[in-house]
Amino acid sequence: MARVLITEELAPSANAALAAAGHDVDVQLGLSPEELRTAVKGADALIVRSATKVTEAVLEACDQMVVVGRAGVGIDNIDLAAATAHGVMVVNAPQSNIVSAAEHTIAMLLAQARNIAQAHAALVDGRWERSKWEGVEVSGKTLGILGLGRIGALVAQRANAFGMRLVAFDPFVAPERAKQMGVELVTIDELAAQADFVTVHAVKTPETIGLIGEGFFAQAKPGVRIINVGRGGIVDEAALAKAIEAGQCGGAAIDVFAEEPTTESPLFSLPSVVVTPHLGASTAEAQDKAGEQIAEQVLLALAGEFVPYAVNVNAAAASEAVRPFVPLAERLGHLLAGLAGGLPTSLEVEYRGPIADFDVSLATLSALRGVLASATHEAVSFVNAPSLASERGIETKEIKVASAHDEVSFVTLRSAERSVSGTLAGISGEPRIVAIDGISCEVPPAKHLFVVRNDDRVGMLALVTAAMKDADINVANMHLGRSTDGSAALMVLATDAEVPADVADQLRCEAGIIDARSLSA
Repeated sequence: MARVLITEELAPSANAALAAAGHDVDVQLGLSPEELRTAVKGADALIVRSATKVTEAVLEACDQMVVVGRAGVGIDNIDLAAATAHGVMVVNAPQSNIVSAAEHTIAMLLAQARNIAQAHAALVDGRWERSKWEGVEVSGKTLGILGLGRIGALVAQRANAFGMRLVAFDPFVAPERAKQMGVELVTIDELAAQADFVTVHAVKTPETIGLIGEGFFAQAKPGVRIINVGRGGIVDEAALAKAIEAGQCGGAAIDVFAEEPTTESPLFSLPSVVVTPHLGASTAEAQDKAGEQIAEQVLLALAGEFVPYAVNVNAAAASEAVRPFVPLAERLGHLLAGLAGGLPTSLEVEYRGPIADFDVSLATLSALRGVLASATHEAVSFVNAPSLASERGIETKEIKVASAHDEVSFVTLRSAERSVSGTLAGISGEPRIVAIDGISCEVPPAKHLFVVRNDDRVGMLALVTAAMKDADINVANMHLGRSTDGSAALMVLATDAEVPADVADQLRCEAGIIDARSLSA
């Protein structure tokens, strides 16, 4: 059971899911920074929204934190570098608000084009100003989409229904993918020169901060209108206000700001600007989805399973073909460390067969995690495994062998002296150990394994089974194998209980026994 600290309101269903998994759900709302540092002590997971600042001081206050979950998309309030340094996984809920954000973007675009907010304010103030608030049609206009990810794609879909021409700047999207969406990929300069409206959906990075600034407006089509329901700071607010006042920009609709909350801005006094207080994700549906999705991610992280929305782990690199091999690679890592009797000085991870055609970096990371977790007393996560390996001088190498003759994928882990191979078998993809030290075998991973290498001669099996009988250890499964040259043989025993160390020590002293190891999951 883990303690999950929640500092902001989540959907009741999210809290219920965490509790149903057997975890201690500790809800403490409205904590000050000092109170948060106290409350986080002893917590295994922390779930926040946007108000709670997860600083390095907060992370240092808890030495057992496994995961920080942000119930939403942006992680500006979490010190990602510090979390990574402390081995803490950071997860978010990127799918939770995409529909709400896309719809708010379209609402803001139309509100700006038709001066809805300004006309409303004038009318309720007693002024009938039809001619003053004349707008423009969006049909036939060019929409420049900055960032063609999940939200940008939904905005493109909706804008297409209005008859808009669509161009986009996103260096990470393939032209073929953009073409499927009816979008033409262009450079940022070309977007500036062509767009009548620009919507912002890019990720906030040092490279994108201030991207819509003085340089952009200097090249922009006269009268361009800016809509930002993405991340504050990507649009330089001072430059935007200056461009509107100079007539370079025809107006703006802004939902997010560089500093939030904000109640003062040079934009607020401009009649062609529509503003909202970060409402892009503020729908009942999005808030519920965010809580439920982050609960799912936190539960996966606490269970040590594959976490698709881990921000500081390249989880996106794991395709559907690779994901089933992630837990197998970790289990093989446990076995290799057990066979080696501790941490190896090197780790070679080889992928053979169809799996070699994919990005297997997450599976390699999982293998490293398994090796380290079996031979260290520190908590090992996907995040801190590389740094822990580096500190211990473990050199990791990844090899891929795509063989046209192999229809089955295999993963092999090697240290300087030992090796273990595995695959997934059958329709349900059951894990199988298929080789140890290059000698073929076929056993499912069990909680307790006893691995013996011996001379290939008469009497070895009787020697081992007699030792099991004397120790009152029941053998549930067994596989015997031999090297191709007949120089050595292998016994792999799945036992109901762990074979005591003194039994293994005694067997290693027997003539003909090369090695004997008890391995437990």
